[in-house]
Amino acid sequence: MAKELLIPIRDCKLYAQLVGKNNGKPTIVLEAGYGDYSKAWDSVIREVSLLSNVLIYDRAGLGKSESSLNRRTSREMIKELKELLMKAKIEPPYILVGHSFGGVNARLYATEYPNDVCGLLLVDSTPEDYKEKFLPSMSKEFQQAYNKQFVYEGNYDEFMESLKQLKQSKRQLDIPLIVLAAGKKAHYSEQSQMLWNEMQKDISTISSNSTFIIAENSTHYIQNDEPEVVVSAIRTLLDNS
Repeated sequence: MAKELLIPIRDCKLYAQLVGKNNGKPTIVLEAGYGDYSKAWDSVIREVSLLSNVLIYDRAGLGKSESSLNRRTSREMIKELKELLMKAKIEPPYILVGHSFGGVNARLYATEYPNDVCGLLLVDSTPEDYKEKFLPSMSKEFQQAYNKQFVYEGNYDEFMESLKQLKQSKRQLDIPLIVLAAGKKAHYSEQSQMLWNEMQKDISTISSNSTFIIAENSTHYIQNDEPEVVVSAIRTLLDNS
């Protein structure tokens, strides 16, 4: 059974669902990608909720959550998530699962609140040097489309500010980390795909206890293309927490 919540934080209310049963294991917190909200996890939520308590939520201005006047950068978003968890009385430690831009938030949260996090799963997460290192490897058409997409939550500058926040706060973590990379990205040349895999593998070096896995048959939404890979990774983190 899902318990629906509408939690007041600073200047807005955030919508969340608590799914699964409290079996004494850490709560799993799912963080969706840019412009996505809790429904981005529909393909795995039933399986994951059999493992432990799961929190899915809509960031401010998305899904059923109200808009916030705060800047849409990762640092503001993780403060809002921290407040949401506290007000919902969901005790740490948490296993954070972040897809795409949600991986930026999950990494920053684990860095800023290390005592709250006992495991981290990054699902085709955005690397902090995406703009400088990866984007130039793609076609001009891809780059133009990429730059025009920032209309759902936060603008281009706020997104890049989030990557800068991640880069500046980067430090070694001592928690179990699993990095999943999509092995069959749409519109990627063989060279771009290899570079993407390398950059994903590089992310795995932020923890001394990490595993790097390429989901060979997945495009960007690994949770949709190979849900069992995501569920298995979460199970592994729970077993090691």
